Amino acid sequence: MKRLVKAVVPKKWRPEERVEGALPGSIPGKARFAYDGRSVLDCSIAYNKYGGYCVPTSSSHRPAAKAVLSGAVYEPKTLEYMIEHCGPRDVVHAGTFFGDFLPALSGALEPGALLWAFEPNHESFRCARITIELNGLRNVRLTNAGIGARRQQLYVETVDAKGRALGGASRIVEDTSGARAAQPVDIVAIDDVVPGDRDVGIMQLDLEGYEEQALMGAVATIRRCLPILIVEVMPRSTLEQSPWFSDSILGLGYERLTTLHENSVYVPRA
Repeated sequence: MKRLVKAVVPKKWRPEERVEGALPGSIPGKARFAYDGRSVLDCSIAYNKYGGYCVPTSSSHRPAAKAVLSGAVYEPKTLEYMIEHCGPRDVVHAGTFFGDFLPALSGALEPGALLWAFEPNHESFRCARITIELNGLRNVRLTNAGIGARRQQLYVETVDAKGRALGGASRIVEDTSGARAAQPVDIVAIDDVVPGDRDVGIMQLDLEGYEEQALMGAVATIRRCLPILIVEVMPRSTLEQSPWFSDSILGLGYERLTTLHENSVYVPRA
């Protein structure tokens, strides 16, 4: 069930605009605001068994958004595995999108553990912040940045060849010569953001081909904590053929345990 709320607004607001809110349990509700050309967040509020989510309307065609808008869970096997194995240790979750993993992971962490989340797409980051507030998540540390080998500024490509939003498939690019709707974005290294006294148990990277660079910036944390690594591996990925990955990650004693959806799970040998 949805409820249309007629809003009393200042004169600067466009008179034809309306605010349409959702009652608890509705899937989905709409929220639209327009104000003098400012950047406007157009989103839906949707729910599944783990909580509530702010889903960007521009990305409603994307698989994760479609699943959550229908009340389902995206990549349930990956999420269930992470819930089962996070325990008392921190989790690094990169490629947060609108926060479809946040309520479940936050709720699975034991007291004192933190969820370090990263999202470079500005619109997705704004939605993820609202998802955090919708669910009252206090153990999430969300950063509007991509992760890579070192601190720098690059770009995130946010639309496809047809002009549709890439959403969770937004990708980091090093220049804008062939990119579409590229936004400047800060790149940070996990080793620089996650303090050296934090114990990381899982590192999950869904970075559309930028996983190796992210791992390069996390080597100190990986060596110190030996976390489970969950890495998105696209159909033509050459990550395991990379000499750097073989030496620096597999060389630490990691082996591929299983594949969950398009994610490879690497664990250190006992």
